[in-house]
Amino acid sequence: MDKKQGYKKSLGLWGLVSLGVGGTIGSGIFVVPGIAAGIAGPSSILSWFIAAISAGSVLLSLAFISGKFPATGAFYPIFSKLFGKKFSLFLVVLYILSSILGIATIASGIGQYLQFFGISDILTWEIAVIIIFTVLNLIGMKLSGGVEILLTALKTIPLIIISILLLQFIKPENFTPFFVGGNMGFLSAITIVYWSYTGFEISAIPADETKNKKDIPKSLFIVMLIVTFVYLILNIALIGSVGSKTLSDSPVPIATGMGKFFEYSSVIVAIIGIITMMSAMNAYMIATSRVMQNISMEYGIPFLQDLSIRCAPSNAILLGSAATIAMILLTNNFAVLAVTSVIAILLPYIFISISAFLLFHSKRIRIVAALGILSTAAILFTFFLPELESII
Repeated sequence: MDKKQGYKKSLGLWGLVSLGVGGTIGSGIFVVPGIAAGIAGPSSILSWFIAAISAGSVLLSLAFISGKFPATGAFYPIFSKLFGKKFSLFLVVLYILSSILGIATIASGIGQYLQFFGISDILTWEIAVIIIFTVLNLIGMKLSGGVEILLTALKTIPLIIISILLLQFIKPENFTPFFVGGNMGFLSAITIVYWSYTGFEISAIPADETKNKKDIPKSLFIVMLIVTFVYLILNIALIGSVGSKTLSDSPVPIATGMGKFFEYSSVIVAIIGIITMMSAMNAYMIATSRVMQNISMEYGIPFLQDLSIRCAPSNAILLGSAATIAMILLTNNFAVLAVTSVIAILLPYIFISISAFLLFHSKRIRIVAALGILSTAAILFTFFLPELESII
């Protein structure tokens, strides 16, 4: 295909929103509540709130920038204006690594929910799901984007319904004692919870496939409102109804929570969980391939910059999927993959906020950007703090 033809403009506002919500609400919300509750107890609810403030500040910074400089890939065109080509390349490679780890994390999460149905050979099934969505993305954005809208609706609405159903069973005693696990436990909970908020940036990545680029910042705002509402109300409902101990003992906390009060509902929730993670995997594949194709265009890498006859970055999609399969063959541990993905993405997130701080002189935007810089840097620092303490 002639590279000058470029991408087809097939995404509207709700297509962008579905990518952002699809990428953000994924394996995290179906697995992380149990892990976070086990680390920090009821206070893990605060970790969801703190992570929302941090991620929201980065998102707003990206929204301001994308409104002024919309571009496919989102990151390199922005970073290279401010930080030079070499460091910008490093930041983009970190983002690609984080995204590949993210897809592997989602695959691992799907495996945990397949175990709920008694399936033992989960690795084979995880690889099969990756292959299915690889083929879907090779067919093109029109299909993969349409599937994303459908999957996003099929997961978001049920999650809100689940939250409402569980709210009636909240018991005040499930919130006491509120702080357990100490300060380091609480900080660790924030790091793992932050994984659940990554992915919002996907709304800004396929800019050249967007019908109206003014929809990009709008979509980012809508994504964070939806995600924050769903996460906070669901975690309050889960901990308040079944308690942090029950959640921490389960690899499928939402299914366990619903199963305690509604017979046979755990099976339905497990199916919703798999749908949710499939949606996230699809969104991440779209984002990863576009960023890889964009950086390949910048550096003239023929193999990865080419688009197929269906206007899909086929080689980038295939390379990303192959790397993901290699990752889960190396380790299929959800927590390890999730935390590593978060650590890899935090530096690009910090520099998104730095970019907004440098590009805009508005006091309001600079305050938001500064909050994004400081909060994200603090989360990154807490990850390495135990290692620093052991050295000191």
